[in-house]
Amino acid sequence: MTDVLRRGRASLAFSFLVQGVAFALLVTRIPAVQDRYGVSDALLPVFLAAVPVLAGVGSVTTERLVRRVPPSRVLRWSQPVVLLALLGVGAGGHMAALAVALAAFGLAVGALDASMNMLGVSLQRAYGRSIMLSFHAAYSAGGIVGASLAWVGAHWDLALWVSYLPVVLVLLPAALVGSRWYVDGGGEQAAQEATKRETTQSGHAVGGLKWLLPLCLVMTVAYIGDSTVSNWSAKYLQDVLGSSEQLATVPYNVYMVTTLLGRAIGDVGVRRFGAVTVVRAGALVAAVGFAVVAGAPGAWVGMLGFTLLGLGLCVLVPQTFAAAGRRAAGHGGPGASDAAVARLNVFNYVGFLIGSPLVGALGDAWSYRGAMLVPMVLVLVTLVYARSFAAEPDRYGVGHERARTADVGRGGNGL
Repeated sequence: MTDVLRRGRASLAFSFLVQGVAFALLVTRIPAVQDRYGVSDALLPVFLAAVPVLAGVGSVTTERLVRRVPPSRVLRWSQPVVLLALLGVGAGGHMAALAVALAAFGLAVGALDASMNMLGVSLQRAYGRSIMLSFHAAYSAGGIVGASLAWVGAHWDLALWVSYLPVVLVLLPAALVGSRWYVDGGGEQAAQEATKRETTQSGHAVGGLKWLLPLCLVMTVAYIGDSTVSNWSAKYLQDVLGSSEQLATVPYNVYMVTTLLGRAIGDVGVRRFGAVTVVRAGALVAAVGFAVVAGAPGAWVGMLGFTLLGLGLCVLVPQTFAAAGRRAAGHGGPGASDAAVARLNVFNYVGFLIGSPLVGALGDAWSYRGAMLVPMVLVLVTLVYARSFAAEPDRYGVGHERARTADVGRGGNGL
C-alpha cells in the first residue's frame, strides 16, 4: 500500500471527524440558538427543515460540479464554509443573520457530504477491500466529541460564539492542511475520465437510475431510523418509560457510542462475510432494537433497545454509499460512481426530513410505542433489497479481494 493512499485515507477520515464535530455542535445546541435569536416554536421547524432541503440542493449541485473539478477540490473548500457558517450561527445577532448562516451551512453540508463519500468510495476501490465503515466511524467519533463540547458549553452557560470559536480556530486550519493529501480516483486514466465525466454521468447515471432506487430507499429508511433516535429517544424515555430527566439524556449517547463501535469493526465483517450478510444482520438487529423500545416495560430495557439500534443502523449508510459507487463504477467508471453517490446522498436528507415529523405525528395521533413500530417495519424493507449490496464486479471479502492498487491516481491539489 503506497504512502499516498495511506495519507489519503487518514486525511479523509479526519475530514469525516471534523464534519461529525461541526454537525453535533449545531444540532445539540438548537435550544440555545432558538433563545439567542428569539425564534418561536412555530418558526423553528421552518429553519430546521431548510437545512436538509438546502443540503439536498448542495448535493445535486456537487454532482454537476465534479464533472469539471475533482471531488477533492469540492471537499477542500466546502468544509471551511461549514465551519465558518457554524461560527456565523453562534455569532449573529439578528434573524436574518441566522437565516444566512443556516443557508450557507446547508448548501455547504450537501457538497461536503457528497464529496466526502465520493472520495471514500474511490479510496475503497483503490484499496480493493472494505474501508468505508471506518470513515463513518470517524464521523461518529466526531459526533461524540461535538456533543461533549456542546454539553460543556451548556453546562458553563457559555455564549454560542464562545463555544464555537475555539473549535473553528483549531479545526479549520487543520482541515485545510489535511486536504493536501486527499486522493481522487482515476489512475493513469484520469485525463480521459475528466473528458468523459459529463457523458458518463448524463448517460449511465440517468439512464441507469432504476438500479439506484432500492439503495435510495435503504438510505431513506436508515435516516428515518437515525432521526427517530436523535429526536425522540430522550422524550420517549422520559414521557413513555418514566425515566428521570438526567437518565433521558443517556440513550442518544449510548446510541452514538454503539454506532462508533459497530462501524469500527464493521469493515472486518464485510471482508469476512460480505456486504449482503452484514446489511441483513444490521437490518435485523435494528428491527429488534425498535421492537424492544416499543415494548420496553421500563427505562433500562428501553436503553437496551437503543443500544441495539446503534449496532444495527450503523452499517446501513456506509454500505449503501459503497454499493452505489461500486455498481456505478463497474458500469460507467469513476464519473458514474460520483454521480451515483451525489444522488444517493440526497436521500440522506429525505430520511431526515421524514423521520422526526413521522414519529411525532404518529405519537400524537396514536401512541409513541406504536410510532416506534413504523421505523421497525421500514428497516425490515432493507432485507428485501439486500441483494443490491452484492459486491459486483468487485467483491470485498476473504478470497475475493482485488490486488491492491499501486497507482492510485492524482492526489488533492495543494492549497
